[in-house]
Amino acid sequence: MSTHTVRLHRVIPSTADRVYRAFLDPDAWAKWLPPHGYIGTVHLMEPRVGGRYRMSFTNLTTGHSHSFGGEYLELIPGQTLRYTAVFDDPNLPGTMQTTVTLKTVSCGVDMNIVQEGIPAVIPPEGCYLGWQQSLQLLTLLVEPEIRE
Repeated sequence: MSTHTVRLHRVIPSTADRVYRAFLDPDAWAKWLPPHGYIGTVHLMEPRVGGRYRMSFTNLTTGHSHSFGGEYLELIPGQTLRYTAVFDDPNLPGTMQTTVTLKTVSCGVDMNIVQEGIPAVIPPEGCYLGWQQSLQLLTLLVEPEIRE
């Protein structure tokens, strides 16, 4: 079975702790992970190694949803997240793995993302576009430090 891998890099003016938490807070994840035009719903989130998550994206235009879920393989606060993802749709077979590494730098957080095992039917450029939109939303969420 043929698959794709995408690699992304960003420097975000935030803290590694805030970016890390945005991956593990269900409301935050639903806010930033779905690309433009989609609504995210987190159905399950157990943010611990061996814990599971389930999420769906719903297309605002068509109302069509696709869901996926996986397992947390590695969680090092403020540094590393590694998790799997499997689509419910049998036309999107296989197990993907996403690894996120965070490093504090002088102007914020250096973030690298590697997503492996993307089903061949999904074009890599579509993955890059979706991730770029998601990371734009992530930055908008984690950049401001709002103190009440």
